[in-house]
Amino acid sequence: MILDPDLLSQLTPLDLKARTIVEGFISGLHRSPFHGFSVEFAEHRPYNQGDDFKHVDWKAYAKTERFYVKRYEAETNLRAHVVLDISSSMYFKHFAEWTKLRYAIHFAASLIYMMHRQRDACGLVLFDDEIRHIYPAKSSSSHVRMLYQQLENQLSEEKARSKEKRSSASANALHELAENLKRRSLVIILTDLFENVESHEKLISSIRHLRHQRHEVLLFNVLENRSERELDFPDGKFLFEDMETGSELEVIPAQVKKEYQKKVHEYTQEFKIACNEARADFEEIDTQSPFDLALLAYLNKRKKLK
Repeated sequence: MILDPDLLSQLTPLDLKARTIVEGFISGLHRSPFHGFSVEFAEHRPYNQGDDFKHVDWKAYAKTERFYVKRYEAETNLRAHVVLDISSSMYFKHFAEWTKLRYAIHFAASLIYMMHRQRDACGLVLFDDEIRHIYPAKSSSSHVRMLYQQLENQLSEEKARSKEKRSSASANALHELAENLKRRSLVIILTDLFENVESHEKLISSIRHLRHQRHEVLLFNVLENRSERELDFPDGKFLFEDMETGSELEVIPAQVKKEYQKKVHEYTQEFKIACNEARADFEEIDTQSPFDLALLAYLNKRKKLK
């Protein structure tokens, strides 16, 4: 389901936006081959041989002609941390309605909404060149409201902070997080990977550190595909500015487009392979696309952890 960014922007507060995104996604699942996920999300799980029939939800059976049992809080004890990159490059947008940061914040809020509905404990980490804020994983409603408020704060400060120059050092933040998390968790990283290529081996090392500490890792690469991957600009000369350092470069996109796309593709594939070798999941999110595929990737990951 494609949601109009203008419509979402008119909705307040953030938890209502998250609910709108998730319910639209769940509604779409009802009409897709993945409808089983929506039933699980509705606090049920498929019946397994040996389950007590007294826990079967007969209303769900009447609707689906499948056996589902009601899920209880003891069965859903996932702990997850949403790790959000708030560095300056995340404030970029050109073709998209929203900046990468605004898109990532709404996605983060949607994840928190889903986790809370599934009775999972959720935490939040905000970082640029270091961890700026870390909120532990809890499942209470008051804690979730606090997480929404922290994300709201990032949205309200977006315009003012977009003029700042704050670099990203994902590896440092993730190494620090690996040392701070004492209980096994799912770590969901939202970042544009806007760092020097030379730094990416350090980033992979930090992911290995998280995996060594027995944490599961799901990394979402947030990007505006049309500009940052395809370099799909009109003919002419453009002045590109590094949003984290302020350095500028004059470019005629048509002259470098083919080679640029090749290099970006090679780099991305190498990074995907490295994540796979570290047993971490890697997904790309295009800020001009709906949230559905990203939410489905999360549900797939969560299902594997049961």
